[in-house]
Amino acid sequence: MELTNLSVIAKESIEFNAVGAVAYHQPVQAFYGSLLQDFEMLVIIVCERKDDWCEVRHSICGEQRYQVMYVSTSYIETGMIQGGCHSLFRYIAEGDILWQADQQIERIRERVAVFTDQQKEKRLLKEFACFLYYYVEGKRYLAEGDVVDAYHNVLESLGHWAKIELIERGIRPEDGVWAQVRGLNRGVYKLYEELTISTETLSQRVELVLLACEFSVMSKMGECTALLLRILRSRREPWSIEELTMHPELQHISVGLPLVIRKLVYRSLVKELPRWKMSSYEGRELCYIVD
Repeated sequence: MELTNLSVIAKESIEFNAVGAVAYHQPVQAFYGSLLQDFEMLVIIVCERKDDWCEVRHSICGEQRYQVMYVSTSYIETGMIQGGCHSLFRYIAEGDILWQADQQIERIRERVAVFTDQQKEKRLLKEFACFLYYYVEGKRYLAEGDVVDAYHNVLESLGHWAKIELIERGIRPEDGVWAQVRGLNRGVYKLYEELTISTETLSQRVELVLLACEFSVMSKMGECTALLLRILRSRREPWSIEELTMHPELQHISVGLPLVIRKLVYRSLVKELPRWKMSSYEGRELCYIVD
C-alpha cells in the first residue's frame, strides 16, 4: 500500500488532536514484534493529550491489513520514564513520517533518542521501587516455604537490579536487558546465571541471590532515591505519605512509594514524625522528613 493511500487516516485523526503520523513497515521474513502482531505495517498517530492514552484499531486498505495505534504525547513521555515502550520508540524513530505539524514528530524522535538526567533520576527511583517490592516478596515466599514463588520474585528483582546498573551508566534499559548488561557488569550477570542454571537446589540459589541483593543493591539506596530525598528536603514541614504519593514528580511510583519510604526509615535515611491530624480518630499520623 502506498503511503499516499493513508491520507484518510490523517483526516480521521483530526478529531483526536493529532500532531503527526508514522508508518512502520515490517521487513520481509522478519519476526513480528508485539506491537505489530501479525500485521505487516503499523501506523502510529501521535495526539496532543495530557493523559496516558493509547487506542488500537485494525484496518484494511485493498489487500493490505494494518494496525493503527493512537498514542498521546503524555503516553510517550511516561514511557521514557516507566520503560516498556522500547518497540514503540524504535518504530517511531525508524518509520516513515506520513505527516507532522510544526516538525513535532522530529522533535519527539530527538527526545526519545536522548536519555536525560531527569529521566535517569526518575527511572532509577522507579526501578529501585520495583526491585524492592520483588526482593521483599521473594524473602516472604522463601520464609513461607514457597520456593518456586520465591524464585519468580527474586528473578524479577534481579532484572530490576540489572536495569539500575544500566541506568547508572547512562543507558536506557531495553526489552532484552540481560543482553545489554552481560558485557557491562559481569557480577550481576553471574548472579543471573547462578539463579537460572546452577546445579544447586532452587532454595540455595534463591538464598544466594537474596544475600547479594541485600548487600549490593541496598548500598545504592541513597543514589537511587535521590529524587525522593530531595523532595523531602524541599520544605521544613514533614510530608505525609498522601502528600508524597500525590506529588507530580512521584506519581510514576505512587504504588511502590510507601514501601520505599519505610525502607528509608529503617535505614535511617528518613526520619518519621507522628503528628495529630485534625478531625481524625485514627491516632497520630506518621509523616516523614530528612534531617
